[in-house]
Amino acid sequence: MAAHDTDVIVIGSGLSGLVAACTALDRGRTVTIVEQEGPQSIGGQAFWSFGGLFLVDSPEQRRLGIEDSLELAWHDWEHTAGFDRDEDGSGEDLWARRWADAYLDFAHRDLRPWLRELGIRLFPVVGHAERGAHTEGGHGNTVPRFHIVWGTGPGIVAPFTRRLRDAVHDGSATLAFRHRVTALRTEGDRVVGVAGERLAPDLTVRGEPSSREVVGAFELRAESVVVATGGIGGELDRVRELWPASLGAPPTEAVRGVPMHVDGSGLELANDAGARLVNADRMWHYTEGIKNWDPIWPDHGIRILPGPSSLWLDHLGRRLPSPNYPGFDTLSTLAHLRSVKADHSWFVLTQSIVEKEFTLSGSEQNPDLTGKSLRTLAKRVLPGAPAPVQAFLDHGEDFIVAHSLTELLDGMEQLGRSADGSTIDRAAVVAAIEERDAAVVDPASTDPQAVEIRRAREYVGDRLLRTAAPHRILDEAHWPLIAVRLRTLTRKTLGGIQTDLDSRALGADGEPVPGLFAVGEAAGFGGGGVHGYRALEGTFLGGCLHTGLRAGRAA
Repeated sequence: MAAHDTDVIVIGSGLSGLVAACTALDRGRTVTIVEQEGPQSIGGQAFWSFGGLFLVDSPEQRRLGIEDSLELAWHDWEHTAGFDRDEDGSGEDLWARRWADAYLDFAHRDLRPWLRELGIRLFPVVGHAERGAHTEGGHGNTVPRFHIVWGTGPGIVAPFTRRLRDAVHDGSATLAFRHRVTALRTEGDRVVGVAGERLAPDLTVRGEPSSREVVGAFELRAESVVVATGGIGGELDRVRELWPASLGAPPTEAVRGVPMHVDGSGLELANDAGARLVNADRMWHYTEGIKNWDPIWPDHGIRILPGPSSLWLDHLGRRLPSPNYPGFDTLSTLAHLRSVKADHSWFVLTQSIVEKEFTLSGSEQNPDLTGKSLRTLAKRVLPGAPAPVQAFLDHGEDFIVAHSLTELLDGMEQLGRSADGSTIDRAAVVAAIEERDAAVVDPASTDPQAVEIRRAREYVGDRLLRTAAPHRILDEAHWPLIAVRLRTLTRKTLGGIQTDLDSRALGADGEPVPGLFAVGEAAGFGGGGVHGYRALEGTFLGGCLHTGLRAGRAA
């Protein structure tokens, strides 16, 4: 091979790329990170995240009396993922299964000690995300496994940016911002570098669309190239193009959970260089999306991380069937809503529920955890909604706050009117509220949601922070009434570049493409689809850490 400019080129400065770069640096490799955005965007989507990590049988779980095991975690993962494309040696799920096994072992044994070495600490209360495992036909975590990083997304990014700063200072790392890769250079069957365009400097706020003015060109050679460019969640047309047939027609109303530059361009670069793309129709979008009242990027959406008590209705006001309750089974809920052609749905709840059960996803929506402020965190147990939630109640276009049932129905009828003129059936909404209310105040009720609310309150973490005491929505002592219009929030690409357990990109023949690696969302978080059809939450950041670590050890 001809002389190279650096040992390793990493395309993208998100979490998986940072981990790959830092791990390679620790091996004595020289690294260049090439990033189309400016330095203000380092950390990528991880910076915006709530900082949730899936761990198995952790000390935090054991302190809370949660009985977990590697065997139970694998049962939950396999049942939820639904792997069905590995029937032969070239199957799309072949490496995905192997990555799932490797990730679970990582989450059980190595992840937490490694985080502690990096100075990363975890919030002591473990959350129960995707809790649908107990419901008939549901998927998810049998026990709570959602560990929040103290410092949220910025807290998990920080150790790697510090390591990079040191490496830049000693000359072993180069950060090439505003460099957009447009091609991978190959010689024979080997990837030997990258070529692309230099973009004009742009100091827009992190997440805002940046200039695409081209001011020059560049080429770099390396022994190894790592694709860490993320998925397609910011490109709504691409999401609709690849929308899985099993979910029916894609929604016409959707909000973006990631900035527009998350467009999947790196996947095509890898494909052109001989890498195999698999499971392109698998994706993970949330059903609890709301329009950000203070947006950063176009159609900026925020996800509500709900507790179990809100009443969930479709666009016409009909109660969603089990297991489609708040926080239970995201993909099943999305599939149901698309089956009834609902571009939006509704939460109906009370002030008491919103105060106890509404958390908004994202580092900027959780200043107490992000800022590591115990004083601010303590306010979560006081009366009143958290300040970010209250801001949405005051300013959010998707929120209705009402002091009578008639006022609530009037607001839902007006806000929920679809393009074809259809809106809620007021009688259906009232009937659903009464059905839910009768169930939650009856200790003997077998209503699946009522059963799960009672089950949630058996866990001390939910009882303290995430589940309101059962009460009727029509009990005026808990008012005002609240309705929230929900839309599909685009977020994660579950398929991607197929990789082996060294994060080496594989070609159509199943053999590694020499010199090419892929990590994070671009690799389907490992193997081209480690999650299968569904994810257990906390596994996206964890997948970035895991794939980046393996790539950095091999590149």
